Amino acid sequence: MELEEGKAGSGLRQYYLSKIEELQLIVNDKSQNLRRLQAQRNELNAKVRLLREELQLLQEQGSYVGEVVRAMDKKKVLVKVHPEGKFVVDVDKNIDINDVTPNCRVALRNDSYTLHKILPNKVDPLVSLMMVEKVPDSTYEMIGGLDKQIKEIKEVIELPVKHPELFEALGIAQPKGVLLYGPPGTGKTLLARAVAHHTDCTFIRVSGSELVQKFIGEGARMVRELFVMAREHAPSIIFMDEIDSIGSSRLEGGSGG
Repeated sequence: MELEEGKAGSGLRQYYLSKIEELQLIVNDKSQNLRRLQAQRNELNAKVRLLREELQLLQEQGSYVGEVVRAMDKKKVLVKVHPEGKFVVDVDKNIDINDVTPNCRVALRNDSYTLHKILPNKVDPLVSLMMVEKVPDSTYEMIGGLDKQIKEIKEVIELPVKHPELFEALGIAQPKGVLLYGPPGTGKTLLARAVAHHTDCTFIRVSGSELVQKFIGEGARMVRELFVMAREHAPSIIFMDEIDSIGSSRLEGGSGG
């Protein structure tokens, strides 16, 4: 009798253990479903926020786009707006004046010219795809037979970058750049990369043919945006390869080049 009761108790225990395991599997399944639904909810909430922001932008009045020249005080800045000119404008209370730096793009209300938004720098996709190399690994020791050119480029490029105070003390302007010329394979690119290495500058390489566009003004715009990108990666060195493609000869009618 006692043996039968023991077997019955053991069977009852196994029964409840199996039920607990089944319930645990159900709980785990429900927990996974809950996490999936929470992730979907967060994704939908993010989409709702974006749609609300887009709706708010659509409901706002149009704005002028300007470029900051300099801050006048804690509440006013000098902004350049094309083609109207330069204006001293008020800064919205929601804008931190420390974030309003020279050359940054801003939005101005069309009714009061109040600066109410800081815009990201607009860089052409073609410009952003140009070769940008953070401090190349090339050195002067890798270059042979160009000792005179290395000495000259050190004086013109490396010295102003490392010791600008010397030029300020003498009251002379720093050189803006150098022209490297010669047949292909003579070390022009390697020399430019070595200068960037020894001055700890970002090396930006662009082909002159990429700056020649068929639409009037497109090439000039890309050059401006190229220098915007260079400022964002400052200090930087821009190496324009095939520069002769930009300075093509004019046609007899004066409409080319």
